[in-house]
Amino acid sequence: MTMAGIILAIIAIIVVGFVGILSFVIGKSAQKKIHEKDLDSANGSAKNILAEAKKKAETVVKEATLSAQEKNHRYRSSVEKELKTRRAEIQKQEDRLLQREEALDRKDSAFERRESSLNRKEQKINREQQNLVTQQEEANSLIAKRQAEVEKVAALTQEEARDLILKETSEKLADEKARMVKESYYQAQTEADENAKNLIIEAIQQSSADVVSETTVSVVSLPNEDMKGRIIGREGRNIRTFETLTGIDLIIDDTPQAVVLSGFDPIRREVAKMTLEKLIKDGRIHPARIEEMVEKSRKELDERIQEIGEETLFDLGIHSMSPDMIKLVGQLNFKIDHGQNLLSHSIEVAKLAGAFAAELGEDVTLAKRAGLLHDIGKAANNGVEGSHVQVGVDYAKKYHESPVVIDAIKGYEEGHSPETIISELVAVAEKIAISRPGAHSESLESFVHRLDSLEKITDSFNEVQKSYAIQAGREIRVIAKPEDITDTQAIVLARQIKQKIETEMKYPGHIKVTVIREVRSVEYAR
Repeated sequence: MTMAGIILAIIAIIVVGFVGILSFVIGKSAQKKIHEKDLDSANGSAKNILAEAKKKAETVVKEATLSAQEKNHRYRSSVEKELKTRRAEIQKQEDRLLQREEALDRKDSAFERRESSLNRKEQKINREQQNLVTQQEEANSLIAKRQAEVEKVAALTQEEARDLILKETSEKLADEKARMVKESYYQAQTEADENAKNLIIEAIQQSSADVVSETTVSVVSLPNEDMKGRIIGREGRNIRTFETLTGIDLIIDDTPQAVVLSGFDPIRREVAKMTLEKLIKDGRIHPARIEEMVEKSRKELDERIQEIGEETLFDLGIHSMSPDMIKLVGQLNFKIDHGQNLLSHSIEVAKLAGAFAAELGEDVTLAKRAGLLHDIGKAANNGVEGSHVQVGVDYAKKYHESPVVIDAIKGYEEGHSPETIISELVAVAEKIAISRPGAHSESLESFVHRLDSLEKITDSFNEVQKSYAIQAGREIRVIAKPEDITDTQAIVLARQIKQKIETEMKYPGHIKVTVIREVRSVEYAR
């Protein structure tokens, strides 16, 4: 290699080295600029993050400050409110203490005035007592002088004069005493009459019983006019079955959407009403269904009678009575006496007797019990032997009622004298209850008595199972015992009943006697 080539080679190497160095320096410079840019960018981001963190920190601080201020405000408000309430209570207590202090001051002043007045009165009494002592001494001196003068004039000793004065004084006092006793007697009699009148008036006002007039008809509403035809049934079989089973007349006339049940016995009438209402509601009306509903209604009425008795005892405040006796009380609601509901009458007597007993300091509950049960014998069903008084006494003894109640029931017996004051009160209450205007209706009573007598005459025959007086007593329907009588004998029975009615009763018009003999054979296919 020549020198020139070597020099060129060296120069080339130098140039390449320089270019390499220059490119390295340039690369380093560019890389440094990039790092500086990244650093600047990082610094900017850091500053932004710090700024945002600072803002968030300021926001959190502000929120915490506001929350703390709000809690502080609420706490301060509650404290101020509590302080205000306590101040108000303290103020009220101070006011009460001031009022009490003023009241005590007034009482002290009043006590001082009273003490001063008592002192003045005591001084006055002492002065008057001294005056009386002085006057007594003067009177004794005068009496002694007068006795001495009397002894001188009359030649009597002191004992003789005293006996004479006492004798004359005794005679004068005897006349005065007789006059005072006579005046006191007339005054006491006048006051007793006035007090008795006031007591009766007050008792009547406390009882405030309504005038209850019982009738012999009940009205049943119908949903429509077509129901009348269904009640009558084909060829009248439904209405005949209904009347035969209930013993109540079913009157169907032109009254819109209503039929009338007529019968003197309230229990039968109520059974008939309940049966008809059930049939109307059910819609199925035929003889078998009627018989079923009649039996169901009788059972329901027994339960209702028990409920009525219990409600009556609860209203009057009477407790611990036999269930059978309670049922008898409920039956009073379906009995009529002189046109009045017997339960209403008994309740009125019980309230009056209770009011009298309260005024006289007697046992109010026992008086009410005696008043309620005084007519209990009338609750017995027909066929019970003996008067209602004897029947009531028998029931009371059977169910362990007290002797006072039994004595009150006996009040109807002729010649019976009440043994207790409560029996007297019940008798007085009974007279008041039956004597007030509108309490009794004699015409209705005679009508019911005539129908009841008609049924009793019919029931007296052994072949009769049950009889019902219907058509206002113009017909007696007799249910005969099929096992004791034949169809031919039924005709004879109707004639015998007719003859006995003609012999023993007085009645207007005529009475139709209908004897029904029905035989049923029942078997169940299983």
